[in-house]
Amino acid sequence: MSRSVISASELDDLMNRSWRALSEVPVDGWIVRRSEGVTQRANSVLPVAAPRDLPDAITRVERLYLDHGLPPCFQLSPAAQPPELDEVLAERGYELSGATTIQVAEVEEVLNRLSCGRSSVEVRDEPGDDWMRLWWAVDGRGDDDARVTAGRILAGGPALYAVSRHEGSPAAVGRLSLVGQWAGVYCMAVRADVRRRGHAQDILRGLLTAAADRGVRHTWLQVVSDNLAARKLYEHAGYQDFSTYHYRVRRH
Repeated sequence: MSRSVISASELDDLMNRSWRALSEVPVDGWIVRRSEGVTQRANSVLPVAAPRDLPDAITRVERLYLDHGLPPCFQLSPAAQPPELDEVLAERGYELSGATTIQVAEVEEVLNRLSCGRSSVEVRDEPGDDWMRLWWAVDGRGDDDARVTAGRILAGGPALYAVSRHEGSPAAVGRLSLVGQWAGVYCMAVRADVRRRGHAQDILRGLLTAAADRGVRHTWLQVVSDNLAARKLYEHAGYQDFSTYHYRVRRH
């Protein structure tokens, strides 16, 4: 895929629209996102434009988070503004966490590379109770209230939800956020007892096939940077490293 298809800042915007926080407050060029502490992305600052007064903007951000019982947190990609923000936050005691690689691909290429599925996949416009139960059991963090909040985050934008089954029970799930001609892969989760049987590949194929039918041409996903096995799996499917991001969190 040509790197001219999209910029790092445009990709940041796509990801923000794909995982919409419950509350977004503008602070001098930044977007302060809060969602009751559920998921780091939905409770972090997206530093879109450089503020006029950087120390004041950071102080205002810290107050907004601390007043809601949340640790101040910034999501930093190569497009973060101002460019020195990461260094400034580190000097203020913010800890580094969540280093993530963003990979992109053409939908057609991924579908051409994926082999025929071994399990049937059901694709829906809403997650459903069985989808939500499996995703939360595999990847959820928090109590029932957190799960409800996560459901509200998922409902923040159009998406497709896929389920594959093993012996009649949900075995794997995935979510594909839809933003124009782009689609983002989220919430890939496979039941522990049926891993390495092709369910994740089947989910990805099912989601992208449905997206292609809707005119989607490009796709992205996020993978933890040190998860080399997952990165190789996605690269085999046609995804290529494109950008990165990490978080800076003030824990004390």
